[in-house]
Amino acid sequence: MTTHADARARAEAAGQGHVFRFWNDLDGPARERLGAEVAALDFDQIAELGALLSAPPAAEAQRELAPPELFRLEQHASEQGDEARARGAELLGKGQVGYVLVAGGQASRLGYDGPKGAFPVGPVSGDPLFAFHARRLAAASARHGCRTPWAIMTSPANDATTKAFFAEHEHFGLDPSDVHFFQQEMLPALDDDGRILMSARDRIFLAPNGHGGVLWGLARSGLLAKLRDAGVTQLSYFQVDNPLARPADPLFLGLHAAAGAGMSSKVVKKRDAGEKVGVLGKVDGRMGCIEYSDLPEDQREQRDADGELTFRAGNIAVHAIRREFVEELTKDKLELPWHLARKKMKVVDDAGEPVEAFGTKFETFVFDALGRSTKSVTLEVDRAIEFSPVKNAEGEDSPATCRRDLCKMFAGWAAAAGRALPEVDADGVHPVEVDPRVAESREEFVAAAPTPKPTERGHLYR
Repeated sequence: MTTHADARARAEAAGQGHVFRFWNDLDGPARERLGAEVAALDFDQIAELGALLSAPPAAEAQRELAPPELFRLEQHASEQGDEARARGAELLGKGQVGYVLVAGGQASRLGYDGPKGAFPVGPVSGDPLFAFHARRLAAASARHGCRTPWAIMTSPANDATTKAFFAEHEHFGLDPSDVHFFQQEMLPALDDDGRILMSARDRIFLAPNGHGGVLWGLARSGLLAKLRDAGVTQLSYFQVDNPLARPADPLFLGLHAAAGAGMSSKVVKKRDAGEKVGVLGKVDGRMGCIEYSDLPEDQREQRDADGELTFRAGNIAVHAIRREFVEELTKDKLELPWHLARKKMKVVDDAGEPVEAFGTKFETFVFDALGRSTKSVTLEVDRAIEFSPVKNAEGEDSPATCRRDLCKMFAGWAAAAGRALPEVDADGVHPVEVDPRVAESREEFVAAAPTPKPTERGHLYR
């Protein structure tokens, strides 16, 4: 058991003893809090991160950028597509797919006090984001007769509330033994001299290690080994803010497995050249995500022979990842590059007074793993049925646009099945919602021909 004296000795040896400078002024609970935070630090890693601050900037070199080879929308209904769906269905039926959800954020930007996954997004039901994802997994379980092991990455800020939310909602009908939680690692922010910054006299300034940390978190928590022991060979990665994500997609999983890929991705066609979204492509021959600001304007506007944007493969953060590939990347430590974000932060100075000062946060990005995968599939999907995230309070990618997109899709299904639609509402859409357990496609819905449950808010199919 690490004592406060041990933690202090380690900090002193690492040149970070200043984190204890207010120790004599702290009461018992504050000392416990600070001692626990320091005891959890990896000072060797912090030294490595600090060295990045003084590393000479890499020489600016002309990078060769190229679009990815796409499995395009029109190829979905092809012999290759059918073969992939059959292979993906076999993987699902054998229980070889595990699911990984990134859900460490809070919904404060949306004006909601709680985990982002608890934010109500159902246009008729008011169901939260977590419910949409859980019910898609329940639908996959029923369709393929398999277990759906689900690993959910939380953060220290929302771990307890997320677990309580799932318990309150009885895990949305899933077997609790199939739902696993693990926390994202937090790293200290450093000043320009590599010294740990303090957010309060008894608190280290800690920041999430980026969505790439999900891979390390899976390994560090023991969940990766647990998934291996359960026979899982492929991981389906998705993020909590997109209720249209389809984690149990036989086509995607089948294409990925058939290619022997380490990591594959779904993309949507960019709305236009100016849409500020990263695109997947090849950077000096390796797959990766090209940030909007890193794509030169001439290539941003470039068109192919069909008049389509050459770089149009918008990243939607939906991936298929071979479990063994994750094991390779996390054998000793997380083998992904660090991204540094220098910005002003609210910290305390040497006198313990609150100030704003520049510091650096350190993050890894999951899509950087694409560059380590010798083979990769890039599947183009329809934005209208697979991507409508809730990121902003207003404008694009907001609750309003997500609700609109959900209603448009579901109303289209109902109309195709000959079902009467409710009157359009103030937003100009027919308020219709279909539970994923009823159907996940227009074809499934028409075949099932369910009857709606009229409510004050619209028609609900459940």
